[in-house]
Amino acid sequence: MTRERLYLYDTTLRDGQQTQGVQFSTEEKRAIAEALDTLGVDYIEGGWPGANPTDSAFFEAAPKTHATMTAFGMTKRAGMSAENDDVLAAVLNAGTSAVCLVGKTHDFHVRAALGISLAENTENISKSVAHLKAQSREALFDAEHFFDGYRANPDYALEAVTAAYDAGARWVVLCDTNGGTLPDEVGRITAEVIASGIPGDCLGIHTHNDTENAVACTLAAVDAGARQIQGTLNGLGERCGNANLTALIPILLLKDPYASRFEIGVTRDALKGLTRTSRMLDEILNRVPFRQAAFVGSSAFAHKAGLHASAILKDPTTYEHIDPADVGNARIIPMSNQAGQSNLRKRLGDAGLTVKKGDPALGLILDRIKAREAEGYSYDTAQASFELLARDALGQMPDLFEVKRYRVTVERRKNKYNQMISLSEAVVVVKVGGEKKLSVSESMDESGSDRGPVNALAKALAKDLGPYQEIIDDMRLVDFKVRITQGGTEAVTRVIIDSEDGQGRRWSTVGVSPNIVDASFEALLDAIRWKILRDAKAAA
Repeated sequence: MTRERLYLYDTTLRDGQQTQGVQFSTEEKRAIAEALDTLGVDYIEGGWPGANPTDSAFFEAAPKTHATMTAFGMTKRAGMSAENDDVLAAVLNAGTSAVCLVGKTHDFHVRAALGISLAENTENISKSVAHLKAQSREALFDAEHFFDGYRANPDYALEAVTAAYDAGARWVVLCDTNGGTLPDEVGRITAEVIASGIPGDCLGIHTHNDTENAVACTLAAVDAGARQIQGTLNGLGERCGNANLTALIPILLLKDPYASRFEIGVTRDALKGLTRTSRMLDEILNRVPFRQAAFVGSSAFAHKAGLHASAILKDPTTYEHIDPADVGNARIIPMSNQAGQSNLRKRLGDAGLTVKKGDPALGLILDRIKAREAEGYSYDTAQASFELLARDALGQMPDLFEVKRYRVTVERRKNKYNQMISLSEAVVVVKVGGEKKLSVSESMDESGSDRGPVNALAKALAKDLGPYQEIIDDMRLVDFKVRITQGGTEAVTRVIIDSEDGQGRRWSTVGVSPNIVDASFEALLDAIRWKILRDAKAAA
């Protein structure tokens, strides 16, 4: 059976940039565009030329891509011709082969927001799309507020989108701009638009996630006949975000009926880079990846319960709907006081530690885990610290280096502008290979801001570890979480640190102490020791 083609249109660089707190630099936009192209999307919407300097600079030196680079803008303004509208001209001047214009399709917005008649708005749409065609550009029309407009006045909503199609739009995209339409209604209305005369292979869908239904609404539109899907990586977007391509792409490739009915530009081989691409975006945004994200989250294939882990060892399909490797992710068997020996042996095997079933060491490790968790430790997410604990219990933990002492101070003082600032300084003395090394670091960053005592400790500890220095040079701390496990004067602090290296590996470690600095330092030590062990093992 011949499969139909679905087209993926990514708007991370434009609609995704409307996320609160997100602002891409030109170089970051280039890096994201290149990653999207490697993944295999069909269209990359680069932004709105002329709307801001970053978008304009991006189009001036946009990367060469297999994907169709697309500029975004709006239909011409009332009272002027498409040829003389400078805003529309700026979009065309970006030189992209495809241009997407947004226009009103909800009668309320035409009258209230634009202050023009419905006939004038329809003419603006028609003339703008015709102008794109006259310039030999592939024309796309984003029908803003379409579903709300169709609900209020279906005749006019259809008139607006039909005007775009009749003027030569390659794609008419139905937008649920407010994100309040539910899947059943999206499917019904999409089918009615197709029945009105706009064929499904010219129809796209653009949904927002305000009811947590953006992916479901997108699939409903596809089921009804729409053949272009718009969305963003990691579901970035204004308010609650857009349809998440990081979820939609594996659904389309791996899940029936979509996998058997449709073909997309992303290959099964390229899909294996999906998790890496998702985390690259989080890295650019300086965000901690969402653990529970479908397909790409670090917990997407985590099996904590002993019963689950036991079944997973026999057949992974007992508790996994796909192979994690298909999307570049990995199975995790967390360790906690709920763990049984099935979890433990699987997790030890993942760490390269082979312990036979019934070995007394298994009971010893479980006892240590349970005793430590009673003190406030948590190995559920701190997989690297678990591995170090297990190696120690098995007598397989090498003597890498010894911390002889450390000190951290925080000083408040005035700078040259007579402003009070903080300055954290740390001193760490380690013994490596029989040689003592003293390192001192401040936590001041390039902007003159204090990054705190933990940052100062991390920099001092990683400053000079002799033969291990080259191993840890590409390592950095990416997240730091603190929890108070007991209240009152006997409070105990648990610190979880997430680290990352230049190979894209990410690992978590834990430290516990009544003193937050001590807890942080313990987690830092574990992070460095795990990195050294893993890289030394890989080099062996």
